[in-house]
Amino acid sequence: MTLTELTRFAKRYAEAWCSQNPENVAAFFAESGSLSVNDGTPAVGRAAIAEIAGGFMHDFPDMTVTFDKLERSTPHGGRSACDAVFHWSLTGTNTGPGGMGKRVRISGYELWKIDNKELIAESKGHFDSAEYERQLKHGLD
Repeated sequence: MTLTELTRFAKRYAEAWCSQNPENVAAFFAESGSLSVNDGTPAVGRAAIAEIAGGFMHDFPDMTVTFDKLERSTPHGGRSACDAVFHWSLTGTNTGPGGMGKRVRISGYELWKIDNKELIAESKGHFDSAEYERQLKHGLD
């Protein structure tokens, strides 16, 4: 993919996270693609990826994910080998079942490997989990 095509892809991916339809997120992944969050066990396959996305959508019914920037990456770019680094921000109110009703704003990034069908073969997501947990308990301030 060219950088322009990859940027369009990234914008549509962020929009899919805002859709409240987990299958929209999963559709950006290869059939056997994987998504891991903060070095956790990868969710492999579209159904498992939809389950991860659905969990966030369930916890944050008003969730908005914004596309912040995209970087092309090379194996020697200081991070693990990947094709692109997708930077995002999530805002939402934790009003899903069991939620505390606190507003959250967290930023992070995903290291993407793109396959030859121009889908995500592997995504390794990262965000500050301690700050996320703090915001879930106490809100933004």
